[in-house]
Amino acid sequence: MSALQRLQEKITQLKNNYDAIKVQNEDLKSQLAGIASSQNEQQALIAELRTEAERCQTLESTIERLKNELTEKDNEIEKIITQVESLLS
Repeated sequence: MSALQRLQEKITQLKNNYDAIKVQNEDLKSQLAGIASSQNEQQALIAELRTEAERCQTLESTIERLKNELTEKDNEIEKIITQVESLLS
């Protein structure tokens, strides 16, 4: 095999390797774009979950406050019933 033929084979091999690397590079770029998109979606979901968690905490506080008010009103009603029974006796 002559030096020219070996050089041509080497050039062909390098060109093929270059083409393969180019395809791999495009695949990696696609994957990277997908990851970036996924990260953006995750960040949006995290923000949404935080908002929902805050809303739940607010609702829990409201429920707790209303339970306390209900207990107070029940106690007031009990006192009134006791007073009415006392007046009726």
